[in-house]
Amino acid sequence: MLKRSTLDTSQLMRRAEDLISAASNRYRITVQVANRAQKRRFEEFDSLDDPKMKPVIRAIIEMSDELTQPEIIGD
Repeated sequence: MLKRSTLDTSQLMRRAEDLISAASNRYRITVQVANRAQKRRFEEFDSLDDPKMKPVIRAIIEMSDELTQPEIIGD
């Protein structure tokens, strides 16, 4: 049986909802998450940081952290 990362799906959903509610345009924030995920996927292709975490999930977590903690903003 495959092991999955210990990410709580309810926490991930809350983070995604926070991103959408803070955005002025749902489409734009969705495109931003997709672009961030694609960028991270190609940047960290050879990295073994956390191969089980999908790039979209990682992008949602990073962007929601930037939303709640502006001192760690990094594009």
